[in-house]
Amino acid sequence: MLRHLLVFADRGDAEEVAETVAEEFPRMGTPAVVRETLAGEDDAEDAQWVVVVEDPDGVLETDHLARLEALAEEYEGWREAG
Repeated sequence: MLRHLLVFADRGDAEEVAETVAEEFPRMGTPAVVRETLAGEDDAEDAQWVVVVEDPDGVLETDHLARLEALAEEYEGWREAG
């Protein structure tokens, strides 16, 4: 299973991106939005909001991944493969 993580500083941004991903990629379903503390950080202020895009069948192609990256950058976030 492939998992793509879109990471944001703001919860509202993460929720907006999750909605957009659900609309643009309906086969993926609605991504989960979770809060994740950065490794080594004790302060809750340093936690990031992560949109978890599951791709169990590996159907996202290069142009789809580019769209996910563009969405993340639009909201000052980034994409990681999980």
